[in-house]
Amino acid sequence: MKKTSRLSRVSLLLFFFFGLGKLVAIVRTVIIGRQFGLSAELDVFNAANNLPDLLFALISGGALAIAFIPVLSETLAKEGRESAWKLFSRIANLAFLVTAVLALVISVFAKPLVGWELGVAPGFSTEQQVLAVQLMRLNLVATLIFSISGLVIAGLHANQHFLLPAIAPLVYDGGRIFGAIVLAPSVGYRIAGIQLPAFNMGIHGLVYGVIIGAALHLLIQVPGLIKHKFKWFASLNLKDQSVRNVLRLMGPRLVNMVFIQLFFLAQDNLASRLPEGSLTALSFGWWIQQVPQTMIGTAIATALLPTLSDHIAAGDQAAFKNTIERSLKVMIAVSLPIAMILSLASLPLIEVAFKYSFGESQMILRATQAFLVGLLGHNIVDLCVRSFFARQRPREPLAISALGFLINLGLAIALMRWLSFGGIALANSLSYSIQGLLLIVMLNRQLPEKFRLRGALVRGGLSACLAGLSIWLVMTVISIPVSALMLALAAIVIGALAGAIPIWKDIRMLVHL
Repeated sequence: MKKTSRLSRVSLLLFFFFGLGKLVAIVRTVIIGRQFGLSAELDVFNAANNLPDLLFALISGGALAIAFIPVLSETLAKEGRESAWKLFSRIANLAFLVTAVLALVISVFAKPLVGWELGVAPGFSTEQQVLAVQLMRLNLVATLIFSISGLVIAGLHANQHFLLPAIAPLVYDGGRIFGAIVLAPSVGYRIAGIQLPAFNMGIHGLVYGVIIGAALHLLIQVPGLIKHKFKWFASLNLKDQSVRNVLRLMGPRLVNMVFIQLFFLAQDNLASRLPEGSLTALSFGWWIQQVPQTMIGTAIATALLPTLSDHIAAGDQAAFKNTIERSLKVMIAVSLPIAMILSLASLPLIEVAFKYSFGESQMILRATQAFLVGLLGHNIVDLCVRSFFARQRPREPLAISALGFLINLGLAIALMRWLSFGGIALANSLSYSIQGLLLIVMLNRQLPEKFRLRGALVRGGLSACLAGLSIWLVMTVISIPVSALMLALAAIVIGALAGAIPIWKDIRMLVHL
């Protein structure tokens, strides 16, 4: 019997903690949803997050972290831990300074950035725009903390330490839950017989919860830094070759992230012109799609990047290709049935979780279904982008991302005329599906052998059909005198069991990545 590989163990560890994180996030989202509903106030909160989120993604989130890990791994292997931490310190110092300057600029110009016709939310009323400015400025405090915390994750990943970075999102959500149940409400929650205090901060309490969560996100990782003998150096040294290599890789990735985040700004711009609740429906629908996307695509791709970087450093192209191919097969086989299951069985879960009306729950379901069309595309993009960065070839993902943004925006403007906010979500899915396909084609051209994915596509498609048929039979044809929630849960279990039959080989492959 084969032993579970290290890469598989890391993937399963991340799968577990990302899954646990999504369960905690469900609690957080349900609490916030019940507290504020599909309200104009929550629309403002979601819109106010966009520019701070963009800043984090560009400086120390997806842009810098993905560019950082291959160079940091190489420095650690060739020059030792002290040189690696010296490089880390220089990049972290630079990231914090740049984030601070840009946060100050956004804070000063927050009002025109919100109200401008091409800005965050020109369709909001004057009162909503004033509130959005206040919340955006508060959110920038959390962004400053994340400018360091995001890089700490990359530093620990380069040292093959994944546990504490996986726990960090849990404590972040803990801070946000604290904001939602203690700081925001006027009447305190009662949990396990204990009456919690209430600070009556309203929507501002959610933002203070975000700041508390960001601080916890950083602090929980400190023991990992101590374990790996972290040393901080008060240095920038832009002339250092390793720093230059990180910045060289970061440039295209930064532009890539700009295109990704610009669409979310455009999405909120477009949704602010639609009926009330549209923006929040998109936010919740995106979040539901992110549950399987994070557990499958992000977990595998995160675990893979240091390993792929090691294969490239060793010149082992065959191992590089085989590792990606096995991961793609797992993603394809699992993503298709999961998208089908969630699309068909989510409505009762949404109704019960949020206690919304049938019409409001249908709004969230429509957004969720449209986003789930692109689940596989998102997972493939996650993996392929990291594959290119492991090869230190950032330009190909940049070109595909630019094309994807244009497709995304054009389709969103066209489809929202007929499908309202559902058209915006569907445009996102179609764009990512096209990007994933193009990235696979471009990777194929650079490898000694092409990927063999046809069998996984057939098995995944068959699995989705069996799962969908099973759910339809349980929820529509078979009459069982139980609640809609129990029927939906039973349908999900039966659909998952039926869908697992054709892809059992691919599920087992996850153990031997």
